[in-house]
Amino acid sequence: MVLDGGMGTMIQQRNLEEKDFRGQEFKEHPKSLKGNNDLLSITQPEVIYSIHKDYLLAGADIIETNTFSSTSIAQADYGLEDWAYRLNKASAEIARKAADDVTAQSGSRRYVAGSVGPTNKTLSVSPSVERPDFRNITFDELVEAYYEQVQGLLDGGADVLLVETIFDTANAKAALFAIDKLYEEGYERRPLFISGTIVDKSGRTLSGQTGEAFIVSVSHAKPLCIGLNCALGAMEMRPFIETVGKSTTAYVICYPNAGNSDLHLHLADTLYFSLAISEAMKHGHPRVPPSQIFEDYMLLSGLEPFRIGPYTNFVNIGERCNVAGSRKFAKLIMSGNYEEALSIAKAQVEMGAQVLDINMDEGMLDGPTAMARFCNLIASEPDIAKVPLCIDSSNFAVIEAGLKCCQGKCIVNSLSLKEGEEEFLLRAKIVRRYGAALVVMAFDEEGQATEIDRKVEICTRAFKLLVDKVGFNSNDIIFDPNILTIGTGIEEHSMYAINFIKATRLIKETLPGARVSGGLSNLSFSFRGMEAIREAMHGVFLYHAIKDGMDMGIVNAGNLPVYDDIDKSLLQMCENLIWNRDPEATEKLLLYAQNNAKGGKKVIQTDEWREGSVEERLEYALIKVIKSARVMKKAVGYLIPFMEKEREEMLAISGSTEDIDPYQGTIVLATVKGDVHDIGKNIVGVVLGCNNFRVIDLGVMIPCDKILKAAVDHKADIIGLSGLITPSLDEMIYVAKEMERLGMRTPLLIGGATTSKTHTAVKIAPRYSAPVVHVLDASRSVVVSSQLLDGNVNEEFFEEITEEYEEIRQDHYDSLKDRRYLSLPQAREKGLHIDWLSHPKPACPQFIGTHVFESYDLRKLVDYIDWKPFFDVWQLRGKYPNRGYPKIFKDKTVGEEAKRVFDDAQKLLNELIDTKGLQAQGLVGFWPAQSVGDDIHLYADGGSPRDSQPIAKFYGLRQQAEKDSASSDPYLCLSDFVAPKDSGVPDYVGLFAVACFGAEELSRQFESQGDDYNSIMVKALADRLAEAFAEELHARVRKDLWGYSTEEYLPAADLHRIRYSGIRPAAGYPSQPDHTEKVTMWKLAEIQEKTGIGLTESLAMTPAAAVSGLYFSNPKASYFAVGKITKEQVEDYAHRKGMTVAEAERWLAPNLGYDTE
Repeated sequence: MVLDGGMGTMIQQRNLEEKDFRGQEFKEHPKSLKGNNDLLSITQPEVIYSIHKDYLLAGADIIETNTFSSTSIAQADYGLEDWAYRLNKASAEIARKAADDVTAQSGSRRYVAGSVGPTNKTLSVSPSVERPDFRNITFDELVEAYYEQVQGLLDGGADVLLVETIFDTANAKAALFAIDKLYEEGYERRPLFISGTIVDKSGRTLSGQTGEAFIVSVSHAKPLCIGLNCALGAMEMRPFIETVGKSTTAYVICYPNAGNSDLHLHLADTLYFSLAISEAMKHGHPRVPPSQIFEDYMLLSGLEPFRIGPYTNFVNIGERCNVAGSRKFAKLIMSGNYEEALSIAKAQVEMGAQVLDINMDEGMLDGPTAMARFCNLIASEPDIAKVPLCIDSSNFAVIEAGLKCCQGKCIVNSLSLKEGEEEFLLRAKIVRRYGAALVVMAFDEEGQATEIDRKVEICTRAFKLLVDKVGFNSNDIIFDPNILTIGTGIEEHSMYAINFIKATRLIKETLPGARVSGGLSNLSFSFRGMEAIREAMHGVFLYHAIKDGMDMGIVNAGNLPVYDDIDKSLLQMCENLIWNRDPEATEKLLLYAQNNAKGGKKVIQTDEWREGSVEERLEYALIKVIKSARVMKKAVGYLIPFMEKEREEMLAISGSTEDIDPYQGTIVLATVKGDVHDIGKNIVGVVLGCNNFRVIDLGVMIPCDKILKAAVDHKADIIGLSGLITPSLDEMIYVAKEMERLGMRTPLLIGGATTSKTHTAVKIAPRYSAPVVHVLDASRSVVVSSQLLDGNVNEEFFEEITEEYEEIRQDHYDSLKDRRYLSLPQAREKGLHIDWLSHPKPACPQFIGTHVFESYDLRKLVDYIDWKPFFDVWQLRGKYPNRGYPKIFKDKTVGEEAKRVFDDAQKLLNELIDTKGLQAQGLVGFWPAQSVGDDIHLYADGGSPRDSQPIAKFYGLRQQAEKDSASSDPYLCLSDFVAPKDSGVPDYVGLFAVACFGAEELSRQFESQGDDYNSIMVKALADRLAEAFAEELHARVRKDLWGYSTEEYLPAADLHRIRYSGIRPAAGYPSQPDHTEKVTMWKLAEIQEKTGIGLTESLAMTPAAAVSGLYFSNPKASYFAVGKITKEQVEDYAHRKGMTVAEAERWLAPNLGYDTE
């Protein structure tokens, strides 16, 4: 079939002037419009129609619409971005009319191809030489623009969609994404043509891909035709079209156009090309059986193609670009040194990695931003970008962020069935839309598969779902049947390696086309620190697994030994361990490690064990210590008279009058002034007591002078400070300053949920010249305290801490220098701008004002309890895949103890409900509200926002830290979720406060009986009930009291995952980190008077088991973290709020993006 010729050339021959381009409709348009050829479809439709008709009468079978530059992005240069849909629809209608007229005239059907051009932006290349990770367009923005364009083309009558002149494959993938999205939303599917552009004789696109890599990257869209156009003349294009023909099973399309002005040369060139190309095209003709070309191949691509076929050797997926698996990589990424982190990626490729695994799953990272930035940087390095990427994350948002930055065909690692078929299918469809291959874990709703039958069963189920319901090519499916750790000493783990290998064989035999992969380092995790043994195990395991069908694996490229080169005795021990032939294989390997060295590398356990948590090292359950405390106290109480008598006898014998202290040391513990939270502190006290420390627990809300006086009176060896709310950090700094002023030398321990090692190093330690140590949890407190009081090691320990904290401080200050921020006006300009007039009006609550809930029925709350934080209190943390409730009960290490403490909790909870030992009180309120800039004004019932004064104002803080260039995310502030005052749309805001009373009194009763376990338990349950009250009440608000989501029905698990509409952010937390906003809430709703819930001087709520926050109903409302902000915003905020800058800085200290000193 014959395609028409160039539209631009024909338009130029018309010699149109500015006034012709403007027509009547754009006569007063402020910008010059001459040269905007696409606009002629509106201003000079007869000209475009005549050009189409001339081509059709000359023999064209297909004509292209006049829409090459009709995206909103390209039209923005002319100030016509809002006309994109109309341009495309009008152009398609003109072409449709011309085609239909000539069809009727000739009797031969003619077709309209909707032209979708590349835009004038590129996703794969930075417009800034200085910032290779910067992009001036995002994938989402391109999808939105293409969606609008294609919608217009389809509505206008296009028969075919032609995505053409592709110089950046990532742009084309955005267009294909938009097209598929439209089809899924109901548009009839049309044939798809895809045409790339080779920019020179190197055979690569502008963004660096080879022709074959380009074909691989876009073939997921199943085009009818694929090929090349523009840039080269016919003769130059021939070898590249031949490559296309060999690389696809689609028809081949080509339309060379190098601007050849010599008609005779052009005709000769074209004749030669036509003869040659007919032969080349045969390679891609659909009548050639696909099985002869690609049926057995997995096709991936970076800048270059990568084929995995029946005879491909084992594929090494480089593992070192993983923040969880490489300390060096993690440190570079966490410090913002992405450019140097690229060197790790480059080294992996140089050492033989054929695919690069990228993982940014770290709690302190903004995963999507980090993933996008690193992928963008990889795109700027051809030596790295040549290989395909494996986007690896347990967070699907991070996976999408990576896919949006990759022009090649990636692997997604991974999805599973653990959240059910519906979620699995939804995400799998999205992955397919991006054109990626997919790793599926052998994991379903019942948990991780360890046995052969379960592995095969889950993989078979996933395979059928992907092929039958999603339309995945089986060659794009990779299964990970779970390489699990052996050599743990646990009997059931001994078969893990065998089960993987045997399951692999069955998967390859029964699921045609599917590949098998796995994370190799998991196998040898028991031998962490003994690298020679680990490498030998990996080499032996792969030797056997590959023979049974394992295709690829995530490995440390370059560090895999050859099977025959492994020391024979070590080889035999590894074989015995992997095949479970010797019950003593683990012990023999450990003995080997102690006695041997190989290749200059010591095969002994290194100090890497120190990197593990204390729990991992000591391997005891904290809960057992706490539960045993009561027995211990009784035993000690019985023994004390005998110990006292013995002490007196020893004094008499020695003749000494000096008292002998039986304790390892004395520790004064306190929750600082203004803070009422003490569960963590109480656990620390019990654990220290069980380890022979004398613990003086001063309680909660203890001012500095009382803490220091108690330390002197009791001759304390250590002082421990605890706090949960942000203002407590300032109080801790004050205590450290006072200790320095008084010349004290007592070591200071810092702990609590709001504290961190960085804050301790940067803000507290410099104020006190004696040891200051951040203690992560109760177990760690024993180790730290023992080292501080051990005369043999305390000086060395203090030096280590000082050196470590100095390094942390330096890294912190360096990161402040590297951070970039938008100015406050820029951040506001890039905020979330909702089109309030086109959305349904916000729902009106059932009442205005407050409603109090007294003596709320605790039974209603039980089903809403989120048990994960409960287990966190006891430091019971299951390892993947047994994290969270109820999966934690299956965990080999803590599962049994978790079940016991859960059963104890259920028993106590039932007692508390039956005896009314705890009482729940709460309040909700609603008011008319409008946003004014970054603030929210609330009004009395019946008052018009335009005419009346607000009765309260909530002040907002806006994100300022610069987001990744690939991100289209807005810079959020809570006021974005409320209709602006000038919008004319009435809106509302709610608030709530709930609490569980009685826990303190019960806790003291248990403590007086020596029952520390239940003393802590009752507080932990009160906390869970308060949070459950907040969750249950929010559900009632959504469905009834406010009624903006009346049809909602969600199980508790989905509520905890925040799968509902609307949010309830709390003051003092990430979306509004200023605790002083509570004062406004308490005054407005008279919370203390109506519920008894109070505020301390540091604005902590009393009782401690209390929750409060605001309600927002807008469906676009989401939780976010304000993050670091600049002094410009702090000054603006302080001015709006009527406080001093110093006061604002004090309340916002953790969020300051600058140093105040």
